[in-house]
Amino acid sequence: MSLSEVKASPAHSTMALIQDELDKTDAWELPELQDTGVPWSALDTSGKVKRVLVSAAKLLLLLGFLYMFICSLDILSSAFQLVGGKTAGDIFQDNTVLSNPLAGLVIGVLVTLLVQSSSTSSSIVVSMVSSGILTVQVAVPIIMGTNIGTSVTNTLVAMTQAGERNTFRRAFAGATVHDFFNWLSVLVLLPLEVATGYLYIVTKLIIDSFQIESGEAPDLLNVITDVLTESIIQLDKSVISGIATGDPEARNKSLIKKWCKTFTNTTLMNVTVPGPENCTSPSFCWDDGNYTYTLKNISETINIEKCNHLFVDVDLPDLAIGLILLALSLLVLCSCLILIVKLLNSMLKGQVAAVIKKILNTDFPFPFGWVTGYIAILVGAGMTFIVQSSSVFTSAITPLVGIGVISIERAYPLSLGSNIGTTTTAILAAMASPGDTLANALQIALVHFLFNISGIILWYPIPFTRIPIRLAKALGNTTAKYRWFAAVYIICCFFVLPLFVFSLSLAGWQVLVGVGVPLLVMLIVIIVINVLQKRKPSCLPSALRSWDFLPLWAHSLAPWDKVVGVITAKCCCCCKCCQIASPDQDDKLQESVEENQNGHPAAYDNPAMSAEKEVEDEIKIELNIINMTRL
Repeated sequence: MSLSEVKASPAHSTMALIQDELDKTDAWELPELQDTGVPWSALDTSGKVKRVLVSAAKLLLLLGFLYMFICSLDILSSAFQLVGGKTAGDIFQDNTVLSNPLAGLVIGVLVTLLVQSSSTSSSIVVSMVSSGILTVQVAVPIIMGTNIGTSVTNTLVAMTQAGERNTFRRAFAGATVHDFFNWLSVLVLLPLEVATGYLYIVTKLIIDSFQIESGEAPDLLNVITDVLTESIIQLDKSVISGIATGDPEARNKSLIKKWCKTFTNTTLMNVTVPGPENCTSPSFCWDDGNYTYTLKNISETINIEKCNHLFVDVDLPDLAIGLILLALSLLVLCSCLILIVKLLNSMLKGQVAAVIKKILNTDFPFPFGWVTGYIAILVGAGMTFIVQSSSVFTSAITPLVGIGVISIERAYPLSLGSNIGTTTTAILAAMASPGDTLANALQIALVHFLFNISGIILWYPIPFTRIPIRLAKALGNTTAKYRWFAAVYIICCFFVLPLFVFSLSLAGWQVLVGVGVPLLVMLIVIIVINVLQKRKPSCLPSALRSWDFLPLWAHSLAPWDKVVGVITAKCCCCCKCCQIASPDQDDKLQESVEENQNGHPAAYDNPAMSAEKEVEDEIKIELNIINMTRL
C-alpha cells in the first residue's frame, strides 16, 4: 500500500478538536455574575440591616468615585491644554493648510487630541468663523476631525482593563465601536461634502429659515464638578482662541487664570498715530508738524480679585504645571476606574445583575423590537447632555461593557446618542453668541449635529449596515489574543495616520494625490479580496484564495507576537518590577519557545501554514493503526 492511497480521518486531528471546542463557546456572550453571598431569605434581621447599610455605603462610594472620575477627566483636559494649547492655536492659524479639506480634517483630529476636549477645539473653530478668519465651508472638515479626536479617551480607558482576556475583549470592542462609527462616517461624508457641499447647504437653509434668538448655555453637571476642578486649576481659554485668531498679545499670556474679577474702563483719549491716514476720522485729526493726534477709545483692564486655585501664585511655566496635572489626573483617573469596576463587580450579583442586564439588553417584544435601539440613542443623548461630555459618558459605559453588564450591541446605540448629545450642548453654547456672529456660530454647531445624524442614518437603521459592530468585534478578538496590538492601534489610528496625512498635505495637493491615491486603491483592493475570500472564494484565482503566498509576518500577527514576547521578557529580566505579563502570556511565550526549539508550529500560528505537516502526522498515525490491527 502506497502512502498516497491512505487518507487521514479528520477525527484524529487534535487541532480540529480544539477548534470545535472553541467554536462551541461564544466569546461575546455576556457572563453570568455569580452571587457568592448568603441569600436574602437566609439572613436574620441584623444581617439584613447590615447588608442594606453595606449596599448603601457601596453606592455612596460608587457615586464618589464616579464624581472623582469625571473631575479627573476635566483636569486631564486642562492639563492637555496647558501642554499643547498654544501649539493647537498655532496649528489653527495656518489658513493655507486649512483650505485643504483633508488637512482640515486631520488638524481637527490632532488639535482635539492635544486639548482632549472636542468642545474646546470646536469653540476655537467657532471663534475663527465668527471673526471672519475661516469660512463655514473651510471649518466643516475641521468639525468632522474634532468628532474623531474625542473618541480616543474611552479607547484609552479600555486599556486599563487589559488584565483579563474576555473583559478586555468586550471593553476594547465597546470603546472602538465609537471610533469605527466616526471614521466610517468621515470616509463617506467628507467626499460627499467636498463634491456637493451637502452639510453647508442644508445648515444654511435651516439658519435662513428660522429666526433664532440668542440664549444661554446651561451648566448642569458643571455646577457640581466646578467646585472641585476650579479649586485645583482655572484656565483662560480665550488665550488659545486669541492665538488662533492672530492676536499678538495672546502669545505672551499664560493660560492659567490669575484674576477672576476684572473691570474694563474705556476712555476717549488723545493718542499719536503714524499719519493722517491712521486717524479715526478727518474731523478728529490734528497735526502739529511733528506728531499726528487723533481721538481713540482706550480700554484699560483693572484687576480686582485674584482667583482661588492651587496654581494661582505658582511660579512655573505652563508646560511644567501641565505635566504635573497630567500625571496626577491620569493617576486619579486610573485609580477611580479600577475601584469603580471592583465596586460594580461586588454590587452587580445575583438578582441585581439579572435585573440590570435584563433592563439594559432586552428588546421590546415583536413587532416593536426595532424601537429599543432608538430609545438607547435617546438615553445616550440625554445622559451626555446632562454630563456635557461625550468622553465622560462613553468612558463611563466602557467598564460596564467590559464586565458584561452592557452588550456591545447595546453600547453601540448609546455611543451614537452620545454623539448627538454633545452636539446639542454645542448648539446651546452657540446660541449664547452675540447677534452679529450668531448665524455663523450656530451654523457650525448645526453642521456637527447634522454630521452625526447623517452617520446614524448610514450605519444604524438597517442591521446589515451596522458595520462598526462587526469591525469592533474583530478588533476585540485580535486585541484579546495579542494585547500589545491595542497600543499599536491607538498610536497608528490617532497619531501616525493623521500626522502622515498632514505631512502630505503640507507638501501640496500633487504629492497628496500622488501618494494617497495609490495607497487608497491598494487598501480597497485588499479589503475586497478579504471579503471575497470569506464569502465567494470561487470568484478569485486559486493563488488569491488565501494569503499563504506571502511571508507569514505579512499576513499573521503570530511572528510579531513572538518578537513582542521576547522584548517583554528581556525588559522583565532587566527590571523585576516590570512584571506586566499575565500568567497565560508567560505560558504562551514559554510554549512558543519550546515548540520553536522542537521544530513544531505554535498552536496559534496560521493553520494554513501547518496544514501539510498535520496531514503527514495523521497519515503516519493511520498507517500505525493499520499495521497494529493487521492479522
